[in-house]
Amino acid sequence: MYDGKIPKKRYKRTLQFLKEVVPTSQTILDLGVVNPFSEIMKEHGYSVTNTRGEDLDLDTSAVQTNEYDVITAFEIFEHLISPFNVLQDCKAKKLVASVPLKLWFASAYQSKTDERDRHYHEFEDWQFDWLLEKAGWHIKKREKFTNPIKKIGIRPILRRFTPRYYLVYAERI
Repeated sequence: MYDGKIPKKRYKRTLQFLKEVVPTSQTILDLGVVNPFSEIMKEHGYSVTNTRGEDLDLDTSAVQTNEYDVITAFEIFEHLISPFNVLQDCKAKKLVASVPLKLWFASAYQSKTDERDRHYHEFEDWQFDWLLEKAGWHIKKREKFTNPIKKIGIRPILRRFTPRYYLVYAERI
C-alpha cells in the first residue's frame, strides 16, 4: 500500500516510538476504525485489531477485554468528551497514545463538514500526564515533536519549532 515508505513525518515518528516500546509479538487493540496508520503497523509485523467506530464516550466495552497486550490511541483522546472513562476501563497492561498539543497560536480543531471530527480537548503535556496517572497509568516514556507544514505565514513558521504532538508509553500501575 505504501511501497515501504511512510507517507507522513508523524507516522514515521510514531512507528519508530512504537518499535522502541512494543515488540511485534504483542497483540494491539487500536482505538478507532481501520486507518492508514493501523495498516502501517500491520505491514511492520504487528497484530492489530481496530475498534468498530463505536462511541467510546458511551460504550467502553471494546477496551474491557483481556485479549490484548497493548492499547494504542493515536490522535483519538482529543475527540472524546471523557477520555478518562476509556483510560480507566482499559484492561490491557500497556498503552501507547499520542495527542495533539494545545498551541497558543491556534484554536482547537473543529471540522466544518464532519461533526464527529472535532477536538473537545487539545492537551498540554502535563494535563495528559495527569489524566493518565489519575486513570491508573504510569508513564515510562514520552516524546514531543513538531509537524512543520509547507505554507507561508506566521503560524507555519511557529510550527517549525513548536511541538504539536505528544507521544506517551505507559503501563498499568
